[in-house]
Amino acid sequence: MFEFDNLIEIWGTIKKNKLRTTLTGFAIAWGIFMLIILLSAGNGLRNGIAYNFRYMADNTVYCWSRYTTKPYKGYQANRSIEFDVNDLYAIKRENPEVDLISATNFRNDTLTYNKEFLIGSIEAVHPDFASIIYAPIQSGRFINAIDIMDKRKVIVLPQRMIDILFRDTVKQVEPLGRFIKVGNLMFQVVGIYKEQSTSDSPTAYIPFATGQALYDDGYRIQRFTFTLKGVDTEAASIAFEEHFRGRMARRHNFDPTDTNPVGMYNSGNEFRMWQGMNNGIALFIWIIGVGTLMAGIVGVSNIMLISVRERTKEFGIRKAIGAKPSSILRLIIIESLIVTAVFGYVGMMAGIGLTEMINFFMEQAADAAASSGMQNTTVFRNPTVDLGTTVSATIVLVIAGVVAGYFPARKAVKISAVEAMRTE
Repeated sequence: MFEFDNLIEIWGTIKKNKLRTTLTGFAIAWGIFMLIILLSAGNGLRNGIAYNFRYMADNTVYCWSRYTTKPYKGYQANRSIEFDVNDLYAIKRENPEVDLISATNFRNDTLTYNKEFLIGSIEAVHPDFASIIYAPIQSGRFINAIDIMDKRKVIVLPQRMIDILFRDTVKQVEPLGRFIKVGNLMFQVVGIYKEQSTSDSPTAYIPFATGQALYDDGYRIQRFTFTLKGVDTEAASIAFEEHFRGRMARRHNFDPTDTNPVGMYNSGNEFRMWQGMNNGIALFIWIIGVGTLMAGIVGVSNIMLISVRERTKEFGIRKAIGAKPSSILRLIIIESLIVTAVFGYVGMMAGIGLTEMINFFMEQAADAAASSGMQNTTVFRNPTVDLGTTVSATIVLVIAGVVAGYFPARKAVKISAVEAMRTE
């Protein structure tokens, strides 16, 4: 049975061999520390990219009309193509992959409330648009189907517009239900939404049918925005775009091989590119991290091997005075376990402490930027690693240190006492 006297003896051995203990401990602590730093850096980069793309759907398509570049069936090149409401119904009918969809017409206009005014973007949209672009409603509601049917003059404003238009009132007024002037027309505020990016000019939303009726657009549609379901690979995305352009070509009489008349941007392509980069970063970080851990294990093994060889004579003396091989072996294993566990814990806490400190200062900087109205677009965010991973790595290194001490010690204690004492 292991006794307290053995601990005192182990402590004496450690104090006697300070350099050996320090080198062993440093190899262990450095391996754990560098693994945590590398994994945290990789997580920080992945979290930063994910944060910047958090409001971008991975399957959103923007589609707009342009000019033909090829003659077709008697039509000359450079002919302007215009989308209309028939396209809106046909897209949903002909493409089962399309989930949410909204037509969009946009213009810039002056918005006025009492003495306050601003120039902003006005977009006429359908109800699905809020879900497509992730525009969370802070109060009130978004455009609904009844607004479209009745061509209501209602408007949904971002908080930035609210802060400007309603800032100079004597009493704090509730913007919802108030009427503001858009150009020369009065619109009722029915909703306030939170913008996901303040880098662009603020945008207000009105019902699509209202925008068509009031701004003399007739049936013309400037852009379609829709999401896709089941299109999750690059090949599927290319196939959908070819099918989509072919349908548009038949309705608007242009060459199906002419890609210019229908401009398309698919966020899924960019999302998959970033996802591939994230996976590559994760793989690279793990390869470097595991390599660092293996270097630590090799260092511990070499030092433990040297330690056992240096103590071979000591083992011989112990055996000569009656110590059993099992007791000597147990003493070596316990010493290895204590050294690796203590220094592994030190390396783990140092790595976690450094990453948490970096994360704290980054959060402070982000809060300061947010309070000053600046947009936080960092590509490095929350550079920490979960506790389970760090504990697991520490346990692996501790076990490696124990094993590294066990095998040479077992070989050494099998040597006879006379031969062991002759060892220099």
